[in-house]
Amino acid sequence: MGTAESTKKKQNSSTVNPAQTELDPRTSMADQKNNAEDFKVQMAKHPNISPVPLRPHSDQSKDRASKRLSSDSNGTSEGGMGSSTPVELTALEEAFRRFAIHGDTRATGKEMHGKNWSKLCKDCSVIDGKSVTLTDVDIVFSKVKKKSSRNITYDEFKMALAELARKKYKEKSGEEAEAEIFKLVEGKSPIISGVTRAVASPTVSRLTDTTKFTGSHKERFDSTGRGKGKAGREDIVDTSGYVSGYKHRGTYEKKVTK
Repeated sequence: MGTAESTKKKQNSSTVNPAQTELDPRTSMADQKNNAEDFKVQMAKHPNISPVPLRPHSDQSKDRASKRLSSDSNGTSEGGMGSSTPVELTALEEAFRRFAIHGDTRATGKEMHGKNWSKLCKDCSVIDGKSVTLTDVDIVFSKVKKKSSRNITYDEFKMALAELARKKYKEKSGEEAEAEIFKLVEGKSPIISGVTRAVASPTVSRLTDTTKFTGSHKERFDSTGRGKGKAGREDIVDTSGYVSGYKHRGTYEKKVTK
């Protein structure tokens, strides 16, 4: 049985392609040594085969990780179409993404819903109230989007702008009109309106007026309405010797010093 197993092991080792031989750090030291010796024997038998440098498994994992990170930072995917060239966002696409994520923390910036599309047309002066109205914007949005979707992609977004360009710039050709309307959108960001002011209420004013406080609440504030802090919350013993509420406190010391 031992002779048969050794013969079978030699046959398996002879069929191994030396170009695919690789040392695995998870194997034992003895197995690595045997693999190295088998590799030397196969190289002696086949001198025409170019040797492949043996690299540890950990180094190969690091190379794959660094390659994936570099491709992600460049906006490309490993093995995908155009993976050799990084994807750079144009000014128009950057504006599309800014408006697409406006007001939605879960948005990815790849699709835009109708509310943000209308806001983009308003903030970028695409809507002029004459040739292009809010109704036209809504109609174009419904026209370019898919029936089963509520959002539009970047390509559909450019189609919608092209539709509005023909209405807004009737005297220009198609390409010139698209270029003009793209200039209105490129590099723009959503306009954030001012914060809504609180309306003064008589009830709230009465409750927050410190001059009308009574009892222990009155002692927490001074005459200007500013809080006294710890002095207004705790009883502090007065050791000055004066009676509480005495108005001429400190006048005697001033007379003595003079």
